[in-house]
Amino acid sequence: MKLSSRFTSLTPLVVLLLLAAVSSAQERPNILFIMSDDHTAQAVGAYATVLKDLNPTPTLDEIAREGIVFENAFCTNGICTPSRACIITGQYNHNNGVFDLGGRIEPENQMLPIAMREAGYQTAIVGKWHLKTEPNYDYYKVLPGQGKYMHPEFRVQGEAEWPKNTVKHPDQHSSDAIMDSTLEWFKTKRDPAKPFFVCHHFKAPHDFFENAPRYQDYLADVEIPEPSTLYDVPESWGSLATRGHNDELRPHIGTSIGSRNPRRSYSKDLYRLYPEEFPPGYDPNENSEVETTRLAYQAYLRKYLRCVKGVDDNMRRLVDYLKAEGIYDNTLIIYTGDQGFWLGENDYQDKRWAYDPSQRMPLLIRYPKSIPAGQRSDALVENVDFPALMLDYAGAQVPSSVQGRSFREVCESGKEPSDWKQEVYYRYWMHMAHHDNPGEMAMRTKQYKLIYFYGCNYEGKNQTPPAWELYDLQADPNELVNLAENPDYADTLEELKVRFAQLRVEVGDDGSHHPQCERVVQEFWDYSEADRAKAIELSKEFRQRREADLAKRK
Repeated sequence: MKLSSRFTSLTPLVVLLLLAAVSSAQERPNILFIMSDDHTAQAVGAYATVLKDLNPTPTLDEIAREGIVFENAFCTNGICTPSRACIITGQYNHNNGVFDLGGRIEPENQMLPIAMREAGYQTAIVGKWHLKTEPNYDYYKVLPGQGKYMHPEFRVQGEAEWPKNTVKHPDQHSSDAIMDSTLEWFKTKRDPAKPFFVCHHFKAPHDFFENAPRYQDYLADVEIPEPSTLYDVPESWGSLATRGHNDELRPHIGTSIGSRNPRRSYSKDLYRLYPEEFPPGYDPNENSEVETTRLAYQAYLRKYLRCVKGVDDNMRRLVDYLKAEGIYDNTLIIYTGDQGFWLGENDYQDKRWAYDPSQRMPLLIRYPKSIPAGQRSDALVENVDFPALMLDYAGAQVPSSVQGRSFREVCESGKEPSDWKQEVYYRYWMHMAHHDNPGEMAMRTKQYKLIYFYGCNYEGKNQTPPAWELYDLQADPNELVNLAENPDYADTLEELKVRFAQLRVEVGDDGSHHPQCERVVQEFWDYSEADRAKAIELSKEFRQRREADLAKRK
């Protein structure tokens, strides 16, 4: 490298140090952060679920084999906008202010792309954005809101102010259009003199799973394996919060695959959208409950996995391009979903719950220069940790506002630091919105899941019955035996509640943001006999309100 004239008076040692610094900067990896929407770990082959034999994700499985798979990566709030806000700020939602789908992150608070730019990275984002305001990246091409599966439109930079500049991709599926757009950026806008930080965000496989037409025959004649709890869950599962008194809320808590929930179910919604996926003569009001659930599940999984197939095939295009350009092995590749998703377990659809199918995120990381291939880790990782990891690899300063922590040591050694976190925090705020999920908070360790359903909205109203649930994940990985009222676990429950209260302090969830809600949280925290009696009354009252609402709809 030729040095400029201003270096000629420096001592040889200083020159060597400068050269080392320049070389180190040049060796920093490119960073490619890929996130799908609602792509749950159960639908990634590397996680070896009941769907593995269908081979839905060969490209992602290749990335997994050549890097590290995280078994215990979790979102802190199982809904699209809050999850994305955690990743772009490195903060829990009660601190970044994005509690629900109405949240937004102003450009000046979009920590991650700002810090990457300051570290010398060229920044770009393509695909789903869902944070309302203009992205603070050097380049962006993002879907408005949720965006459309077919014929997508994107918001781009231009002469007019955000969000008025748009481009359309007629006759394309969003997964293809998003990948075309990312590849176009690489081919026409990437500066080879700089490392890049690119966020590539698929819309798929988000509900309601509109696949590209070319995948319509995929799995058409395949009987898709069913989860063991599709038709029923044991009586040991759940609580007053999720089942109601004497199971009176089973139809009303959590939307369903079959017709259990009369307000919203795939047996009706998918049939309305995709009648061709159901046999002739199908009638969700006439078929038996078991048959209705079976047929709805098969339609649901076919549509979902066709969208997953489109994601994986487009990932192959990206991998092949990076290899052809000689930048594949110098790129830190992170693949994840914005949260998990229910694939029929417990007859649930969507996400939102603190149970593992929706709290767990797939997380695959590949960077062969420092991450050995073929690793798996059970270290507890949260999405607020993702930006700290990326900034660490970028050699960037992690701002003091970031609550997450880099887990680079875990990636490169497969081992946790001695002071690594032993619990993760979860909170879902959108009480009984869209998919009939109660307000809840949870703490997960490697062995236990402790969930507190406090059951109210931001104003402390529209209450559902509060309850605690405790699961021993080593003995019961599917979370089917609630131990909260088991006397053998009474001491464990109290110890975990103390840890949980302390964790709330550590992450800064002090309740001050919504004090009426916090009042309810505190009222039922100890869960005395009087609290339980009041919860039973709340169960009856909510059932009456819901049944009255349903009657008005008819």
